[in-house]
Amino acid sequence: MTPVQIAVTGAAGQISYALLFRLIAGDLLGPDQPISLRLLEVPEAIDGLRGVEMELHDCASPLLRDIVISDNAETVFDQADIAFLIGARPRGPGMERKDLLQVNAEIFSAQGKALNRMAKRTVKVLVVGNPANTNALITLKNAPALNPSSFSAMSRLDHNRAVSLLALQCGCLVSDVQRVAIWGNHSSTQYPDLSHARVRGERALALLGQDWFANEFIPEVQQRGAKVIQARGKSSAASAANAAIAAMRDWIKGTPEGDWVSMGVQSDGSYGIEAGLIYSFPVTVEDGDYRIVQGLEISEFSRARMSLSESELKEERAMVQHLL
Repeated sequence: MTPVQIAVTGAAGQISYALLFRLIAGDLLGPDQPISLRLLEVPEAIDGLRGVEMELHDCASPLLRDIVISDNAETVFDQADIAFLIGARPRGPGMERKDLLQVNAEIFSAQGKALNRMAKRTVKVLVVGNPANTNALITLKNAPALNPSSFSAMSRLDHNRAVSLLALQCGCLVSDVQRVAIWGNHSSTQYPDLSHARVRGERALALLGQDWFANEFIPEVQQRGAKVIQARGKSSAASAANAAIAAMRDWIKGTPEGDWVSMGVQSDGSYGIEAGLIYSFPVTVEDGDYRIVQGLEISEFSRARMSLSESELKEERAMVQHLL
């Protein structure tokens, strides 16, 4: 069987460290699909990445065919089937959001150009590095030879958090929860929406009430990442890697019948969101193609929060307009 070429950027970082060993265990593509790993890092992190490469080989995975490590994006993206864009510059002391956007914009602009030249035309690109939505937009705009539907920003971690918190509140299994949605940006303006959610077939809001939803659930999901950092001293890594695998697996293999997932995808104008923005919507996936769920009733409460996140994404886009 032909190995699937999987590219991972920021490959020596914490999220990638949690991701790579699950990839060679078959958690993404199954126990019979061989893979080749193509790993990108900045020059100063290559030595550390060589240590990760040794560990990967030491796992003796029957699925792992080979590993390529490089600080050259074109080498890593050559004939890539799947790309996890994880590496991004974190915000440093005294760095303003505009500065962070600018630094990462340059990184993802270069990577978009490399994907455009080297990746397979059927590649699926999941942008994890923050600010993920705007980084995905930059990457997409710098890869005009690729279909815009080849790019997604990860909102699956937010989706998973929302599903889990709802299940905990209801005292049920996560498998009992359906139709949770994340709208907007992967930031504190995201809107985790339970308006259409079901718990064992019953409306979630009928079980829990609007007050809990508005005053406890929404801020808890929005601030979950910050709370992890506060408690752990480090940002989410294992849960982010898990979300990346789940997002890509559903994108490739399809979503469960009767349910949807949340993906940051290019807006087509659905629900009045400006076309072209990378915005998280509820989507279904079939045969590797996602479709934004249509026809959902949007309350005034929901519309205000969806619009707030849309406005933030427009502001971010304006800051990096020269690279689009």
